[in-house]
Amino acid sequence: MKPSASPVASTLSAPDAAFAASSLGQTLKRVLATGSASQRQIADYLLRNQMRVTALGIGELADSCQVSTATISRFARDIGHKNYSAMRGAMAETLQALLQPVDKLRHTILHRTRATSPVTESLEYAAANIAATASALVLADMQAVVAQLTRAKVVYVMGFGLSANLAGMLVQHLQPFCQHVVEVVGIGGSEVAAGHLVNLTAHDVLVVISFPRYTLDCIGLASFARDRGACIVALTDAPASPLAALADHALYAQSTHPVLPSSASTALAMIEALAVALMVSNKDNVEKAARLSDIIAAYLVGGEHGGQGPRKFSIQQAKSSSQSKKSSPIKNQG
Repeated sequence: MKPSASPVASTLSAPDAAFAASSLGQTLKRVLATGSASQRQIADYLLRNQMRVTALGIGELADSCQVSTATISRFARDIGHKNYSAMRGAMAETLQALLQPVDKLRHTILHRTRATSPVTESLEYAAANIAATASALVLADMQAVVAQLTRAKVVYVMGFGLSANLAGMLVQHLQPFCQHVVEVVGIGGSEVAAGHLVNLTAHDVLVVISFPRYTLDCIGLASFARDRGACIVALTDAPASPLAALADHALYAQSTHPVLPSSASTALAMIEALAVALMVSNKDNVEKAARLSDIIAAYLVGGEHGGQGPRKFSIQQAKSSSQSKKSSPIKNQG
């Protein structure tokens, strides 16, 4: 009996997004979108568990997917392989190339001699997630999203639960550079979100953010927006995410964590990267960023170059006016 993999080894696998970008990954994504129920179940498992599958026999995979071994064999043939062994070999070959960018970091975590606290381990997972996401990122995908945001009449940003916080941060980054930005959820819930999306058109973009555990409302409202003809941009964890099939453009941020359902650190890094990409995408945005920086500087402690900004000036005026009123008592007109 094979020893079970350690939590770190099983979590820090090859980047899901990079695997999905491979020829085999693209085939599995097509099956996930258009296959039968059993085919979708197998494709979903393969996309989420690439490393594990390379060590599974056909019976073990069938049990994990809750299908028969005959169904697994038929699936392998349907996607162009002679049998299950050939498909598993193709997965192993694909993963071998993808493991290299994060292998050194994973090896360091697994073989360190010092004891690790949960705090340190959490930080190491965050670093590994960001490294894996960066290695798998296709810049053309980011540029395509920037182009959609630039053209959009209205950009709607939606996230529920912890993703609502991420949505709020993205909204703040987008507002100076997009025509109009709407935070769909805000302090409300599904009804508030639906109310905002009623006005959505084919000229708009919906950026939807969701990580495990995915919310049904998020998926349902994204489907509604897609039916309305809007461009859907998904920020999620993997191609196997239910958002991936709905999105015109997807940005993947690996979110594995040893304790939490998912980690938001990489998603935040991706939001910042998207903000930077939008900011430097054209000359007008660069000039807007410079003007915004000048305006904000005047409201910071010390003002611009240590001088008095408009906020300080207005505060001093208010104080002066108050003191003047106190020194010149108004006569009682009663």
